[in-house]
Amino acid sequence: MTNYKEILRLHSLGLNNTRIAESCGCARSTVISTLRRAGEQGIAWDVVRGLSETDVAARLFPAASPGRQYRMPDYEKVHRELQRPGVTLSLLWVEYCEECRAAGELPYQSTQFNKYYADYVHKTKATMRLEHRPGETMQVDWAGQTASILDADTGELVPAYLFIAVLPYSGYAYTEAFLDMKIS
Repeated sequence: MTNYKEILRLHSLGLNNTRIAESCGCARSTVISTLRRAGEQGIAWDVVRGLSETDVAARLFPAASPGRQYRMPDYEKVHRELQRPGVTLSLLWVEYCEECRAAGELPYQSTQFNKYYADYVHKTKATMRLEHRPGETMQVDWAGQTASILDADTGELVPAYLFIAVLPYSGYAYTEAFLDMKIS
């Protein structure tokens, strides 16, 4: 942190800006802007002699009004919503933006929204590493949502169920669409 009090003290002793910058370990432009600001505020060494460094900095550069703040999303709710079928992180981000704009708050952009969600998942989600040997197991299931197949003869859309099989060691997957989930 820049020692503004020391800059004012050395200036009162008559040192030039280059010497003050060397002594305080800061840039000459910092010394110039500090002295210009002190002149604008009517602050001299005699005024700040008994103040702490923090008080001098606060007098020279009072904090600007914070303005509108970004609203942090409720990632617990986001995580719950993602478990519902058809819900994506992009969809939840759009809803979050609409809520923020309705409340007059600033929403995070999608990249920041996704980064914070990844941080949330990393902190809260317990995971376990499972060891698999090659060819020992296969995981099979039906996909959650149905797909549609166009019947070339009738032109109608027929619901199709996706069968998925994965070899966990290699990550190879097999999928096939069926008209029903009956074993034949």
